[in-house]
Amino acid sequence: MDKKIDNLYRNDKTDEAIHQLIKKIDEHPKNVDNYLQLSTYLIEQGSFDQAQKLLEQAQHLVEKPQELSYNLAVAYYMQGEFDKALTLLDKIPNDDLTLYQKALVYLKLGQLQKALAYALSIKNKDTLVKELLGDIWMGLGDFKQAEDNYRQIPEDERSAKINFLLGIVLFDHDKEEAEKFLAKSKKMDRKYYQQAENQYAAIMKMLSDKEKGK
Repeated sequence: MDKKIDNLYRNDKTDEAIHQLIKKIDEHPKNVDNYLQLSTYLIEQGSFDQAQKLLEQAQHLVEKPQELSYNLAVAYYMQGEFDKALTLLDKIPNDDLTLYQKALVYLKLGQLQKALAYALSIKNKDTLVKELLGDIWMGLGDFKQAEDNYRQIPEDERSAKINFLLGIVLFDHDKEEAEKFLAKSKKMDRKYYQQAENQYAAIMKMLSDKEKGK
């Protein structure tokens, strides 16, 4: 990675950083690092299609095209092309990053047991992995395991989504605390809260009816 260019990018000089990387690629079309750095920035900026095209073109130019596979798999994943993403990921050694991405893909495909197997295989379980595990357990209907994983995320790192889902998983046995988490989620991001409320409406109604029936 070119650290000078990365400093530009991290200091919100995105266009300049991307322009410099394009220039480096034009000058050294076989250098894989420049493609990786540029595609990472494009993915972070939400330009998934551009990242995909860049990497697909680069595959025919660099000496070790397999080094582009992870970034290309992420670009495919972000565009909903899960089968293409898996095909590439299956060719990459299973380090933590690859296992995480595989778990994400299988979660999106609804193959939750496979997603869980890959997620549990990750050695360094950081905040993103704990969130992923919580999401998988939610999908499997195991609210206790989902709660355990969401709670492991430090309070100051919990997004509106995490607070909302903590509210959901707690609603059945601790309504008072659940409502605190839901209120916190709403305060953090009202738009997300309304979307999530619609998405989980059936579950919330079921839990509310169960609460009334006690």
